[in-house]
Amino acid sequence: MNNSTRISDSLSRVAPSATMAVTQAARDLRAAGVDVIGLGAGEPDFDTPDHIKAAAIKAIKDGETNYTNVDGIMPLKEAICAKFKRDNHLDYTPEQISVAPGGKPIIYNAFVATLNTDDEVIVPAPCWVSYPEMVRLAGGTPVTVPCDASSRFKLTPAQLSEAITPKTKWVILNSPSNPTGSCYTADELTALGDVLRAHPHVMVLTDDMYEHLVYDDFEFATIAQVCPTLIHRTLTMNGVSKAYAMTGWRIGYAGGPEWLIKAMAKVMSQSTSNPCSISQWAAVAALNGSHDFLGPWKDAYVKRRNFVVTALNAMPGLSCQTPEGAFYVYPDCAGMIGKTTPEGAVLETDIDVATALLNEAHVAVVPGTAFHSAPNLRLSYATDLETLKTACARIKDFAESLI
Repeated sequence: MNNSTRISDSLSRVAPSATMAVTQAARDLRAAGVDVIGLGAGEPDFDTPDHIKAAAIKAIKDGETNYTNVDGIMPLKEAICAKFKRDNHLDYTPEQISVAPGGKPIIYNAFVATLNTDDEVIVPAPCWVSYPEMVRLAGGTPVTVPCDASSRFKLTPAQLSEAITPKTKWVILNSPSNPTGSCYTADELTALGDVLRAHPHVMVLTDDMYEHLVYDDFEFATIAQVCPTLIHRTLTMNGVSKAYAMTGWRIGYAGGPEWLIKAMAKVMSQSTSNPCSISQWAAVAALNGSHDFLGPWKDAYVKRRNFVVTALNAMPGLSCQTPEGAFYVYPDCAGMIGKTTPEGAVLETDIDVATALLNEAHVAVVPGTAFHSAPNLRLSYATDLETLKTACARIKDFAESLI
């Protein structure tokens, strides 16, 4: 029996995570003794704040090490309700809150709970690599809508209206965006909401994971906040991984209609069960505690972003917009396509560019093709400035060496 006969049809339709593949390729080269700079992973380089770690230690000492409610302890659900009220002016009750072991399970649980065969999910592209694949795993059909640089990679009302069909079950909005860092303004969300009001069968999944990482006086907004009539069919997803440097703690959460939250809990009851109890108590401290650390972190991100954008725009073959949030830049590498590297590799796609950058310049980036948008590259600036300077110097040498 070969492997293809063992794997399910649904899994065979799913591509592996490109970002994890790039990270692993960089690890493999490092293990072989190559000095690789990794700009592929979406992970803060800051440490989890001390008051959050102290809360986790206290939880261990207090014996908070047993199973919890499937979709989250009550103190955490109450902290999430308070966060939504404080930051987004959204009123949720604990019965409308789901807590899962990461943001991915929140999204996946929602899709498993709601999608039937032939149901469609509108995915504006560029998009996070996992959105279309989770739709496929849940039995639905992703409908990617190309959004180009002229709209700062954001879905327009006209595009949304054209993409909606009787089969549409969800539309995904992600702001600040992974991979582009672009953010929807309140006015832009209102305009999308005007379209959605005419299609009551369509639900909205908004991924706000990078909410606190916005720059240059940009004011974050989420669609249920600016279009309150849509709250009964909106799942507002967030988590503690990016803003609080808690990627390994694995806590995602969401607010939504009670019927959906109960359905998602049912999925969890037969799959992951509850998130880690210790991580949940740490998340309570994160949401309820001081956010003073965010100011210096954001200052550092802005300096890094500005340096990287300026450096990339000075290189032949690359063009890069300045993003409003997250910690990624998404340069266009069309000017490199068709050229040849010093080692003789012909760059026909952005995948070729990313591969050559890794093998010849020893800088790991993710090709835009992975995000359903090409030819682009995603670079993470969630690393120290000196490392970014070295990485950009290597990319510059590479760009100037192409013939």
